Amino acid sequence: MFVRRRRPLLVSVVLVAGAGLALTACGPENTEAAGGSTAPATTAVAVAPSATGAPAVGAPSVPGATGAPRTSAPATGAASHTPSGVSPSSGTRPDGGSAGAAARPCAIDSLAIHATARAGAPTQWVIEVRNSGTAACSLSSTPGVDLGNSTAADRSKNIKPVLASGTARFAVPAGQSAYAVIDLDPSGATTGTVPGINELNVLVDDDTNMPLANTRNFPLGNGARVLNPQMGIYRSSVAEAVTSMAAAPN
Repeated sequence: MFVRRRRPLLVSVVLVAGAGLALTACGPENTEAAGGSTAPATTAVAVAPSATGAPAVGAPSVPGATGAPRTSAPATGAASHTPSGVSPSSGTRPDGGSAGAAARPCAIDSLAIHATARAGAPTQWVIEVRNSGTAACSLSSTPGVDLGNSTAADRSKNIKPVLASGTARFAVPAGQSAYAVIDLDPSGATTGTVPGINELNVLVDDDTNMPLANTRNFPLGNGARVLNPQMGIYRSSVAEAVTSMAAAPN
Protein backbone atom coordinates (compact mmCIF):
# COMPACT_ATOMS: atom_id res chain seq x y z
CA MET A 1 0.00 0.00 0.00
CA PHE A 2 2.81 2.40 0.81
CA VAL A 3 4.60 1.86 -2.50
CA ARG A 4 1.53 2.55 -4.67
CA ARG A 5 1.02 6.02 -3.06
CA ARG A 6 4.59 7.27 -3.91
CA ARG A 7 4.59 6.19 -7.57
CA PRO A 8 1.72 8.46 -8.78
CA LEU A 9 3.33 11.41 -6.99
CA LEU A 10 6.65 10.80 -8.75
CA VAL A 11 4.94 10.59 -12.12
CA SER A 12 3.14 13.89 -11.52
CA VAL A 13 6.36 15.63 -10.63
CA VAL A 14 7.98 14.38 -13.82
CA LEU A 15 5.03 15.46 -15.93
CA VAL A 16 4.98 18.96 -14.43
CA ALA A 17 8.71 19.42 -15.03
CA GLY A 18 8.39 18.25 -18.63
CA ALA A 19 5.54 20.62 -19.30
CA GLY A 20 7.56 23.53 -18.00
CA LEU A 21 10.39 22.72 -20.36
CA ALA A 22 8.02 22.47 -23.30
CA LEU A 23 6.48 25.85 -22.56
CA THR A 24 9.93 27.45 -22.42
CA ALA A 25 11.04 25.96 -25.75
CA CYS A 26 7.87 26.92 -27.60
CA GLY A 27 7.49 30.53 -26.32
CA PRO A 28 7.00 33.34 -28.96
CA GLU A 29 10.13 35.11 -30.25
CA ASN A 30 8.45 38.52 -30.88
CA THR A 31 6.02 40.42 -28.76
CA GLU A 32 3.28 42.59 -30.21
CA ALA A 33 3.40 46.30 -29.53
CA ALA A 34 0.33 48.27 -28.60
CA GLY A 35 -1.97 48.64 -31.55
CA GLY A 36 -1.12 45.26 -33.04
CA SER A 37 2.02 46.23 -35.04
CA THR A 38 5.22 44.37 -34.61
CA ALA A 39 8.15 46.54 -33.45
CA PRO A 40 11.38 45.64 -35.26
CA ALA A 41 14.35 44.72 -33.17
CA THR A 42 17.06 47.38 -33.03
CA THR A 43 20.73 46.89 -32.43
CA ALA A 44 22.96 49.63 -31.02
CA VAL A 45 26.44 49.72 -32.51
CA ALA A 46 29.13 51.57 -30.60
CA VAL A 47 31.93 52.90 -32.81
CA ALA A 48 35.14 53.78 -31.11
CA PRO A 49 37.25 56.62 -32.64
CA SER A 50 40.69 55.76 -33.85
CA ALA A 51 43.74 56.85 -31.96
CA THR A 52 44.44 59.70 -34.43
CA GLY A 53 40.99 61.24 -34.13
CA ALA A 54 39.86 60.15 -37.62
CA PRO A 55 36.70 58.02 -37.90
CA ALA A 56 37.36 54.33 -37.60
CA VAL A 57 37.21 52.22 -40.74
CA GLY A 58 33.64 51.32 -41.53
CA ALA A 59 32.16 54.10 -39.40
CA PRO A 60 29.55 56.30 -41.09
CA SER A 61 30.74 59.71 -42.25
CA VAL A 62 29.21 62.43 -40.09
CA PRO A 63 29.42 66.05 -41.31
CA GLY A 64 31.21 68.24 -38.81
CA ALA A 65 32.67 65.32 -36.94
CA THR A 66 36.02 65.93 -35.37
CA GLY A 67 38.76 64.19 -37.23
CA ALA A 68 41.91 64.69 -39.20
CA PRO A 69 41.60 67.82 -41.43
CA ARG A 70 41.50 67.33 -45.16
CA THR A 71 44.24 69.06 -47.10
CA SER A 72 43.56 70.33 -50.61
CA ALA A 73 46.41 70.19 -53.08
CA PRO A 74 47.38 73.61 -54.47
CA ALA A 75 46.21 74.38 -57.99
CA THR A 76 48.90 74.04 -60.62
CA GLY A 77 49.41 75.64 -63.98
CA ALA A 78 48.81 79.26 -62.88
CA ALA A 79 50.91 81.51 -65.06
CA SER A 80 52.37 84.83 -64.02
CA HIS A 81 50.62 87.73 -65.64
CA THR A 82 51.98 91.08 -66.61
CA PRO A 83 49.28 93.73 -66.95
CA SER A 84 48.83 95.01 -70.45
CA GLY A 85 50.76 98.20 -71.22
CA VAL A 86 53.29 97.76 -68.42
CA SER A 87 56.94 97.52 -69.52
CA PRO A 88 59.48 95.55 -67.49
CA SER A 89 61.86 97.87 -65.67
CA SER A 90 64.85 96.10 -67.18
CA GLY A 91 63.84 96.85 -70.78
CA THR A 92 65.01 99.58 -73.08
CA ARG A 93 63.10 102.18 -75.03
CA PRO A 94 63.41 102.55 -78.80
CA ASP A 95 64.69 106.12 -78.28
CA GLY A 96 67.65 104.87 -76.22
CA GLY A 97 66.37 105.58 -72.71
CA SER A 98 65.51 103.10 -69.97
CA ALA A 99 61.95 101.79 -69.87
CA GLY A 100 59.87 102.52 -66.81
CA ALA A 101 61.37 105.92 -66.00
CA ALA A 102 58.93 108.07 -68.00
CA ALA A 103 56.50 108.38 -65.08
CA ARG A 104 59.10 110.19 -62.95
CA PRO A 105 60.14 113.56 -64.39
CA CYS A 106 63.65 114.79 -63.65
CA ALA A 107 63.98 117.30 -60.83
CA ILE A 108 65.88 120.41 -61.84
CA ASP A 109 68.21 120.15 -58.85
CA SER A 110 69.44 116.74 -60.04
CA LEU A 111 70.42 117.97 -63.51
CA ALA A 112 73.61 119.54 -64.85
CA ILE A 113 72.88 121.56 -68.02
CA HIS A 114 75.40 122.73 -70.60
CA ALA A 115 75.28 124.21 -74.12
CA THR A 116 78.40 124.45 -76.28
CA ALA A 117 79.21 125.03 -79.93
CA ARG A 118 79.78 121.78 -81.80
CA ALA A 119 83.33 121.38 -83.03
CA GLY A 120 83.57 121.55 -86.81
CA ALA A 121 80.02 122.91 -87.19
CA PRO A 122 79.96 126.52 -86.01
CA THR A 123 76.21 126.99 -86.51
CA GLN A 124 75.34 123.93 -84.40
CA TRP A 125 75.07 123.87 -80.63
CA VAL A 126 74.93 120.83 -78.40
CA ILE A 127 72.64 120.90 -75.37
CA GLU A 128 73.70 118.34 -72.78
CA VAL A 129 71.52 117.44 -69.79
CA ARG A 130 73.25 115.15 -67.31
CA ASN A 131 71.33 113.25 -64.66
CA SER A 132 73.46 113.67 -61.53
CA GLY A 133 70.86 111.98 -59.33
CA THR A 134 70.84 108.42 -58.05
CA ALA A 135 67.84 107.15 -60.06
CA ALA A 136 66.64 107.29 -63.64
CA CYS A 137 64.26 110.08 -64.59
CA SER A 138 62.71 111.46 -67.74
CA LEU A 139 62.63 114.59 -69.87
CA SER A 140 60.21 115.78 -72.51
CA SER A 141 61.02 114.55 -76.02
CA THR A 142 62.85 117.79 -76.74
CA PRO A 143 63.93 120.76 -74.63
CA GLY A 144 62.06 124.02 -74.78
CA VAL A 145 64.40 126.34 -76.68
CA ASP A 146 64.27 129.85 -78.06
CA LEU A 147 66.80 132.38 -79.37
CA GLY A 148 66.81 136.05 -78.49
CA ASN A 149 68.66 139.11 -77.31
CA SER A 150 69.78 139.07 -73.71
CA THR A 151 69.04 142.78 -73.29
CA ALA A 152 65.58 142.81 -74.84
CA ALA A 153 62.68 143.64 -72.54
CA ASP A 154 60.19 141.87 -74.81
CA ARG A 155 60.95 138.16 -75.21
CA SER A 156 57.73 137.41 -77.09
CA LYS A 157 59.55 137.83 -80.40
CA ASN A 158 62.23 135.29 -79.60
CA ILE A 159 62.79 132.74 -82.35
CA LYS A 160 61.85 129.10 -81.82
CA PRO A 161 63.47 126.33 -83.88
CA VAL A 162 61.58 123.92 -86.09
CA LEU A 163 61.51 120.56 -84.30
CA ALA A 164 62.04 117.00 -85.43
CA SER A 165 59.02 114.76 -84.85
CA GLY A 166 58.72 112.91 -81.56
CA THR A 167 56.47 113.00 -78.53
CA ALA A 168 57.69 110.21 -76.23
CA ARG A 169 59.41 111.27 -73.03
CA PHE A 170 63.10 110.45 -72.91
CA ALA A 171 64.43 108.50 -69.95
CA VAL A 172 67.90 109.32 -68.64
CA PRO A 173 69.63 106.74 -66.42
CA ALA A 174 71.46 107.96 -63.32
CA GLY A 175 74.91 109.30 -64.16
CA GLN A 176 74.20 109.57 -67.90
CA SER A 177 73.29 112.39 -70.27
CA ALA A 178 70.69 113.29 -72.86
CA TYR A 179 71.74 115.36 -75.88
CA ALA A 180 69.87 117.65 -78.25
CA VAL A 181 71.44 119.54 -81.16
CA ILE A 182 70.19 122.82 -82.63
CA ASP A 183 71.40 124.28 -85.91
CA LEU A 184 71.03 128.06 -85.88
CA ASP A 185 71.48 128.42 -89.64
CA PRO A 186 70.98 125.10 -91.47
CA SER A 187 71.23 126.72 -94.88
CA GLY A 188 74.60 128.28 -94.09
CA ALA A 189 73.40 131.65 -95.34
CA THR A 190 75.56 134.67 -94.58
CA THR A 191 72.93 137.22 -95.49
CA GLY A 192 69.34 137.62 -94.42
CA THR A 193 70.00 136.31 -90.95
CA VAL A 194 68.14 137.73 -87.95
CA PRO A 195 70.20 140.51 -86.33
CA GLY A 196 70.82 140.91 -82.63
CA ILE A 197 70.47 137.25 -81.58
CA ASN A 198 73.08 136.56 -78.91
CA GLU A 199 71.47 134.13 -76.45
CA LEU A 200 70.22 130.53 -76.37
CA ASN A 201 67.54 129.90 -73.75
CA VAL A 202 66.89 126.30 -72.61
CA LEU A 203 64.09 124.83 -70.48
CA VAL A 204 65.10 121.20 -70.26
CA ASP A 205 61.59 119.77 -69.75
CA ASP A 206 58.93 121.50 -71.79
CA ASP A 207 55.81 119.51 -70.92
CA THR A 208 55.67 119.00 -67.13
CA ASN A 209 54.79 122.54 -66.06
CA MET A 210 58.42 123.13 -65.11
CA PRO A 211 58.65 126.77 -63.97
CA LEU A 212 60.12 129.21 -66.47
CA ALA A 213 62.46 130.29 -63.71
CA ASN A 214 64.35 127.06 -64.41
CA THR A 215 65.28 128.31 -67.89
CA ARG A 216 69.03 128.39 -68.46
CA ASN A 217 70.55 131.15 -70.63
CA PHE A 218 73.68 130.53 -72.72
CA PRO A 219 75.46 133.37 -74.57
CA LEU A 220 76.06 132.80 -78.29
CA GLY A 221 78.41 135.73 -78.66
CA ASN A 222 78.02 138.65 -81.01
CA GLY A 223 77.66 137.94 -84.69
CA ALA A 224 75.75 134.67 -84.34
CA ARG A 225 73.98 133.84 -87.62
CA VAL A 226 70.40 132.71 -87.08
CA LEU A 227 68.03 131.82 -89.92
CA ASN A 228 65.29 129.19 -89.83
CA PRO A 229 66.88 127.19 -87.01
CA GLN A 230 66.00 123.51 -86.55
CA MET A 231 66.48 121.10 -83.66
CA GLY A 232 66.28 117.37 -83.03
CA ILE A 233 64.88 115.45 -80.06
CA TYR A 234 66.84 114.12 -77.10
CA ARG A 235 69.20 111.27 -77.85
CA SER A 236 71.79 109.26 -75.92
CA SER A 237 74.79 110.53 -77.92
CA VAL A 238 75.79 113.63 -79.86
CA ALA A 239 75.96 111.67 -83.12
CA GLU A 240 72.38 110.43 -82.70
CA ALA A 241 71.24 113.91 -81.78
CA VAL A 242 72.79 115.34 -84.98
CA THR A 243 70.98 112.70 -87.04
CA SER A 244 67.70 113.59 -85.34
CA MET A 245 68.27 117.31 -85.97
CA ALA A 246 68.93 116.68 -89.66
CA ALA A 247 65.53 114.98 -89.90
CA ALA A 248 63.67 118.10 -88.81
CA PRO A 249 61.67 119.71 -91.63
CA ASN A 250 63.40 122.61 -93.38
